[in-house]
Amino acid sequence: MSFKLQYHEDVKTRDLPKIDGRIKKIIKKAIEERLATRPEAYGKPLQKTLRGYWKLRVGDYRVIFKIIDDSVLVLGIIHRRDVYNLIEKRK
Repeated sequence: MSFKLQYHEDVKTRDLPKIDGRIKKIIKKAIEERLATRPEAYGKPLQKTLRGYWKLRVGDYRVIFKIIDDSVLVLGIIHRRDVYNLIEKRK
């Protein structure tokens, strides 16, 4: 089954401009190969206040997403040191 990828507006305006070009390519490949095909197999479910959301580790970055029917909504692509503080505001 193939999943449709959707992105939160802050991913393009805030997250991606902060990421180095080489790392962007790696993250893009991971999203297209993993999240678009089997997000629940590659992602790890989050707990507590982020229950219902998932994360995908890509180096030092975390891709936070939510699975909605046949779509994957990417809420953030943020460095691991900042991800959990910033993602709370995007839920």
